Amino acid sequence: MREKRTVLNYLAEREWLIMSLWFGLSFIGAILEISRHNINNYLIFKDVFFHVIHQQPLYIPYPADYHDVNLYGPVFSIVIAPFAGLDTNLGAMLWSLSGSAVLFYAIRQLPLTRMQQNIILLLCSMELMGAASWFQMNQFIGAFIILAFTHTIKGKELWAAFFIVLGTLTKFYGIVGLAFFFFSPNPKRFIGGLILWGAIMFALPMIISSPQYIIQCYFDWYAALVHKNELNEGANILFQDISAGGFIKRVFHLPGLSNNVVLIPAVVLFLLQYTRLKDRYNSRFRLYILCSTLMFPVLFSTSSESPTYIIAIPAVCIWYVMQPQTRWNNIFMFFAIILISFSHSDVVTPWVRRNIAMPYAVKALPCLVLWLMIAYDIYTRKYLLKNNVSPTPVRELEPAVL
Repeated sequence: MREKRTVLNYLAEREWLIMSLWFGLSFIGAILEISRHNINNYLIFKDVFFHVIHQQPLYIPYPADYHDVNLYGPVFSIVIAPFAGLDTNLGAMLWSLSGSAVLFYAIRQLPLTRMQQNIILLLCSMELMGAASWFQMNQFIGAFIILAFTHTIKGKELWAAFFIVLGTLTKFYGIVGLAFFFFSPNPKRFIGGLILWGAIMFALPMIISSPQYIIQCYFDWYAALVHKNELNEGANILFQDISAGGFIKRVFHLPGLSNNVVLIPAVVLFLLQYTRLKDRYNSRFRLYILCSTLMFPVLFSTSSESPTYIIAIPAVCIWYVMQPQTRWNNIFMFFAIILISFSHSDVVTPWVRRNIAMPYAVKALPCLVLWLMIAYDIYTRKYLLKNNVSPTPVRELEPAVL
């Protein structure tokens, strides 16, 4: 396995290869679906802008135009606006590539060495290809969470708050960015930024519609999310609830298991990580919290789908590049990539997808195992003993302990 790691380092040294894979695979994934006229998600997103302009209901079906319904917040109408007026196929392509570009930028901001960043990009590229072909906003959400982290530890609380609020008011997953509050050198500015951006983004869609309409949209959005969660828990839909709860329900044949049985203990375990806040200026502790935070909304949401894992897989890769080069770590990462990035792809046979990957939500397994490992390492402070290449320190009010 040491030789495999050497090959990985060899590939990661070639920046042209990283760029080609990252954006090339995203382009291929998107263009294949465009050629098949399979851009339903983009059609939903595009029409959010026009529905807001015309003050039409945002969370009802429009079967004449597309399948399924919109589940993003009203401010998403502003996010999608630059793409909505373009030719549909061109808009879909640019939307997909924009998500890839934002996530690329976010990973480049991580306090890691250039080589570590390259390995993360290399290992995430296959999952990105799948996510790009779905035309969803998951790449943006993953990037927003990472950027909330990097701006917080750099003391740029206003920008951190911007990404948290934008992520939350588009797809609720973004709220997990609040997990980085205790890393802020200026908590008051952090809170002020949240209030400021919350007010701005709440009101921003009103510019192209009306206050009454947008306020009603927020009530409708809440009702739509509650209804969606009820459907995900009650229905046996293979491509939904690819989460820790979905994995447990499918493997142990417990279809009636409430998600709260999994979610409540997970929240407690997550919060217990903050009993180690005395290490909050330690770069490894911060990055472990980032990994835990990225995986949390994917693992414990009933709405998690296959393309949602573009939010979680950077966490797996961040953890990996921080570890010593051991046989166990390399074996774990090999199987994690196989189960997360390849189990739903055309690389495996349709039989594997239909009879193993989807029915048992196997994408969740390596993330759940790693999430628990990270929690254990934080509780026991063992992360302080697992030294690989030290994360690159950032400028902050107190020096990082590496």
